[in-house]
Amino acid sequence: MKKINVAVIGASGFTGLELIKILINHPRFDLKYVANSEGGMELSELHPALTNVFDIDIKKADAKEVAKQADLAFLALPHKTAMGFAKELLGLGVKVVDLSADYRLELDTYEKHYCAHQDKEHLCEAVYGLPEFFRDDIKKANLVANPGCYPTATLLGILPFYKYIDENYPIFIDAKSGVSGAGKKCNDKTHFVSIDENLFAYNPLSHRHEPEIKEKMKIVSKGIDYDVNFVPHLLPLIRGEMCDIYCRLKEDIDPLEYLKEFYKDEKFVRIFDKPVTMKGVAGTNFCDIYVKKSGSNLYICSTIDNILKGSSSAAVVNANIMSGYEEDMGIPVIAYVP
Repeated sequence: MKKINVAVIGASGFTGLELIKILINHPRFDLKYVANSEGGMELSELHPALTNVFDIDIKKADAKEVAKQADLAFLALPHKTAMGFAKELLGLGVKVVDLSADYRLELDTYEKHYCAHQDKEHLCEAVYGLPEFFRDDIKKANLVANPGCYPTATLLGILPFYKYIDENYPIFIDAKSGVSGAGKKCNDKTHFVSIDENLFAYNPLSHRHEPEIKEKMKIVSKGIDYDVNFVPHLLPLIRGEMCDIYCRLKEDIDPLEYLKEFYKDEKFVRIFDKPVTMKGVAGTNFCDIYVKKSGSNLYICSTIDNILKGSSSAAVVNANIMSGYEEDMGIPVIAYVP
């Protein structure tokens, strides 16, 4: 099977590094181009952990140069920056997997929570990169919008039950993530003295991932406007994410057996009959889910590695599907335990 040349744009951050770590061992993707906003250095200088493992010159990002060397590009760039680069790449015939928020949302929702959109043409063509629900569309896509980490964990937990959730009651999502989800730049909340031995909510009921969750639930349910209440918390951990979801059922079902049947053919969703942990998925592309019912009250616990299943390994899965490969090709599945 022919190899496909790929590029990583935005190599400096955590997600860029995770992409590179996966791609250098991928049997069918050949990493030909790596870039950040500055260039002019070797990869091992930017990420010393890759010394004597893999090295390549870091370029200053240039879409025309990418198009000369790669058929598919991963964009690990901030929102707003990503859409400008994606627009140019798509015009040059390069397929794109975008890890930013720029193509995840419908236009009105995006502009309400982010900024004015600069690529409305391709926004209409973008496919939301959650394979468990949009796999057929991803197969045909030239542009895939990788989901946010919190929406990934939440949607995989709750979407199977959309037919049974009572929309007359609010849905509450109590989410917790490791500090890597906040990115590489330090701020008052992610500084060691703030986060160590601490736990706190941030942007409660106003986080940008809330409208993303709500919008995708409405799409999959074909129009139900759920009352979604999302509160994220920061944990003193490097990686990992847990979303505790609380909702009300309108029918009496066995949620555990139903979930096992729903996901029986999915390679990266595992259903457990006892509470799951973040450590169990660290370093993998798995989403582990535990579910329990009390009367009509439903509790769902969904865990992922926030920078792998919530970002970089999910992006490579989407690229595999876009390229006609098996979606688990080159994807990490062994957890960092103990």
